[in-house]
Amino acid sequence: MSARILLASTLYGTATLAAAIDAGQFAPVDRTILLLSNNAANPETTPGPDALAGFARLRTRFDEVRRWNEAIAPFHPGAWEPAPDDVPLWERYLRLLWGLGADEEVEFVVESIQVVPALAVTTIFTGARVDVYADGLMSYGPTRNKLDPLLGTRIERLLHLDLVPGLEPLLLSEFGVRREVVDAEAFVRVLAEVAEEMPGLPELPSSRPALLLGQYLSALGILTAEEEETLHADMVRGAVALGHRHLVFKPHPTAPARWARLMEAEAERLGAELLVLDVPLLAETLYPVLRPALVVGCFSTALLTAATFYGLPVARTGTGRLLERLTPFENSNRVPVTLVDALLPELSDPEAVAAQDLAAGPATQELLVAVGFAMQPKIHPGLRARAEAHLAACGEETARRYIKRKRLTALGLPGGMPQQLGFLPRNATVRKVARRTRALRSRVVRRR
Repeated sequence: MSARILLASTLYGTATLAAAIDAGQFAPVDRTILLLSNNAANPETTPGPDALAGFARLRTRFDEVRRWNEAIAPFHPGAWEPAPDDVPLWERYLRLLWGLGADEEVEFVVESIQVVPALAVTTIFTGARVDVYADGLMSYGPTRNKLDPLLGTRIERLLHLDLVPGLEPLLLSEFGVRREVVDAEAFVRVLAEVAEEMPGLPELPSSRPALLLGQYLSALGILTAEEEETLHADMVRGAVALGHRHLVFKPHPTAPARWARLMEAEAERLGAELLVLDVPLLAETLYPVLRPALVVGCFSTALLTAATFYGLPVARTGTGRLLERLTPFENSNRVPVTLVDALLPELSDPEAVAAQDLAAGPATQELLVAVGFAMQPKIHPGLRARAEAHLAACGEETARRYIKRKRLTALGLPGGMPQQLGFLPRNATVRKVARRTRALRSRVVRRR
């Protein structure tokens, strides 16, 4: 007997798995188990992926559905992992709970292998082979944390959507993991199935609207609530400036309802109609229904899905601020922000939005390599030469847009502080003088 356990925490991830199954990208096994994990801060009050419209259609691809939250209760799936000495006990417990024989062969397909819950479940089943699938743009970035080689060498494939055609992901490349693209046509068909189960929608605009996407960035500590509300209002102003008078806003499922009020007021002031579509569904399922004239967002994966799989015009806003705000530099959102900023037109640039030149050439791959090396130089030391070559060729202004000068200096990369002055940031006397200068400057400003 053999079993395949596929771990998912989002409906988008579940749809990716369903597409890979439909495309025949998995070998036959005796049974498949979909293991759902609700990683929300408060999973008791936040609906999981199985509560969203369209899940019932995806459910047909799996023999069973199990819930990780129930298996490890009362622990939270985003924070718990087994103590090393308890691993054998947990494996015996889970085999009993899920009806797996003591000697039954088990394999896993998981997302975000470098963190729990994927790290926890693959640690418990120490002998199982592992495939990793990518749930969005983060797969293009380097592995977030250094993996134990005992786990890394068990990973056989990285399954990912070709969201940026031709771009090669860095994730798990340190282990030489084979990359395999999930069939795009199968994925679009799966999304069409999900769309058929869409709940009753309010009356939609008769003409093709501009679709605005929310992401709830303040929950990640990237923006304040006020800044995110302003970002949404900027989307309204930018879309109206481009001539769109019918707007649809798809907020993040867990974002507060009040966040749409500033947008509604701004739309009314500008003479535009704004429909807030606050229903639990995937933003991507709206594409074939609305056929939006423009999709606007910050750095959502849904922007690349719209452009690559549906051929829809897209525009970004707010990425410049995020490139400055993301901390630490290793923040896994950095690569999605970088790719969206580098490839998609800025909403405030009408000519760029009209041109829609989203081609990702060799320069995009080298930018990804440079940013990936700067994020994880210890995991990818072999990328240094390519990073140096790209940064030297692109110029200081471009280099510092995506990699902060402090980081460039610390790693000795082009665009940082000259080598002969490299001691300055670490010099105690220089730091003391700088602090006194800033204090004096602030006192002078206050007196004015």
